[in-house]
Amino acid sequence: MSIRWDPLLARALARELEDRLERARLRAIRLDARTRDAILFFRECTLLWRLHPDRGWLSLREPVDPEPTDLTLRARVRRVWTPPDERIVILELIGERAGTGGHEVIVELLGNRLNAVVTEGRERVARHVLATREGKRVTRVGHPYRLPEPTRRTGVDGELPVERWVERLEVVPPPDRARELTRTVAWVSPLNAPTFLGEGASGDDRTVLVEGHVRWREVVEQEDGSPVLLETERGLQPYPFPLAGIRGEPASSLLDTFEAVARAEESEGTPPPALGVSPALLERAERAVAQAERRVVRLRAQLDGREDPKALRALGDLILACYASIPPGASMVKLTDFTGSERSVELDPGKAANENAETYYDRASRSERAAQRLPGLIAKAEEEAARLRALLQEARSGEAEADEVRAGLPELPPAQHRGGDAPLLPYRSFRSSGGLEIRVGRGAKQNDDLTFRHSAPNDVWLHARHAAGAHVILRWSSDGNPPARDLAEAGTLAALHSKARTSSTVPVDWTRRKYVRKPRRSAPGTVVPDRVSTIFVRPDPALAERLDADSG
Repeated sequence: MSIRWDPLLARALARELEDRLERARLRAIRLDARTRDAILFFRECTLLWRLHPDRGWLSLREPVDPEPTDLTLRARVRRVWTPPDERIVILELIGERAGTGGHEVIVELLGNRLNAVVTEGRERVARHVLATREGKRVTRVGHPYRLPEPTRRTGVDGELPVERWVERLEVVPPPDRARELTRTVAWVSPLNAPTFLGEGASGDDRTVLVEGHVRWREVVEQEDGSPVLLETERGLQPYPFPLAGIRGEPASSLLDTFEAVARAEESEGTPPPALGVSPALLERAERAVAQAERRVVRLRAQLDGREDPKALRALGDLILACYASIPPGASMVKLTDFTGSERSVELDPGKAANENAETYYDRASRSERAAQRLPGLIAKAEEEAARLRALLQEARSGEAEADEVRAGLPELPPAQHRGGDAPLLPYRSFRSSGGLEIRVGRGAKQNDDLTFRHSAPNDVWLHARHAAGAHVILRWSSDGNPPARDLAEAGTLAALHSKARTSSTVPVDWTRRKYVRKPRRSAPGTVVPDRVSTIFVRPDPALAERLDADSG
């Protein structure tokens, strides 16, 4: 359900959010590039903002515990505001601990290019981005964030003399006045322009224009609106005041109107977001479903491709009946069966005739055992696949909590080598498209072990910038830089194994391992790299599955 945003709607919403979130304590942020959701986990509530072009609504919901993979950010809401005459809402945050830099969560509501950006410091450096943008206004992690150029429309402060208003519109044909007003006067949009022009009103043209100006000034200067849920041709539309010619229901607040939009959308079949389940856990559930379904397909293929045991036994009987006529070392013989027909029979040249007959009897027995065993395995596999599909659906709809989802998924591989009881290596192995080994640390302590005990000085060391995550080692012994594709793949693994995995683009720092040092008495996994370069990658879970060397 598409929401039409304009400066007045953004401004009114920011005022309500400031009242509702005053001094609210932020715990974590999740920018989910797959669903285009921005989720802010406060101790007092959870703010969900759906930023898909077909949605755009927001909702304040009950507090939910963030997942470990979410971006931890301990701060309080200082204020919520909008730049004048803009469709942008900014949540200004202050750190709870002294010395922590300020942050902002900037939500852009510009047409169908809805976006969310987490910035840091006075320079507004983008640290996390929902959707990367290129062009005149680059929106990318690691780049300073810039607000759009001011519209430069007149009347931003509400000071536009009525004479200029009337003179500007009197010379414009009535059908073009809405466009002219939207182009030149602040706070006007295609949605509210008819209201400021008095469309549908009767009386002298100049009088109607003057009344429209009065209404415009009242709206621009007023602090409190009269929220209404409009019924437009495009669907339900929250707005801070009634609009001429559009039916609407009064509401106690704008947030209530957005809640009504959310309920209407979910009643039409759009699944609610899984606030308590992280994208990483959803991906794990999706992989579990895919693996279960592949197992069903494999078992069915085994049953359908099973050899005919009667035909196999008949061949064994034929070999024994023609035992004397089969030359030693033959790989193929033609024998006349019991009906008088000639049959070609394959043989193992290294076995005697009776041993070849026994081989056919063994194959027949295996086929019969498979016929007895496989239907039960297929039924269990189908039941498991159905259970996992239902669990995934509950996770997506928010009916299952994260702990329930984890408990219902197959156990992860044990912390041992597949071949025995040797201790688990501190890393997982991947193989790049160019054949280079990529090692990904398993945790903070294992990161130190990987970096300083399981790598060579000239290997390439990588880590997602400004996000907790795995150390990654790309094995490389040459003096020059590694191939760009292999380096990008290693960087993608670093992004996927970090808390920035749900961002659309992640900056990854890299350097030679010999330029990485560990400060004395520092926490596990804490290092200081030098001579660092940065690449920007898109976290693609499919790449990790394709490069996974540990899976064989």
